Amino acid sequence: MEIGVIGSEDFVLGFRLTGIRKAYGASKEEIEPTVKEVLDDRDVGILVMHSDNVKDLSPLLRKRLRGSVEPVLVTIGEKEETELRDKVRRAMGVDLWKK
Repeated sequence: MEIGVIGSEDFVLGFRLTGIRKAYGASKEEIEPTVKEVLDDRDVGILVMHSDNVKDLSPLLRKRLRGSVEPVLVTIGEKEETELRDKVRRAMGVDLWKK
């Protein structure tokens, strides 16, 4: 499993520097087709996007992403700890924050 990142060139640059190979720089118009391409890539287990880019997607694709178990969508840009907790629990079957 690999981590995929989609966003502006500035957004994905840091991820590329850390060694993530599936980092796709895309303009606002290219985001939706790029997301569809990554959703079909069986190697991507986690998809990282900026929350503003997710908001710009069509409602149908946004719903598909939010319900996806593989890849799990992780958004950056807003406080979304509760959503992340639910996604990790759904993907792994374990609540990592439970005491």
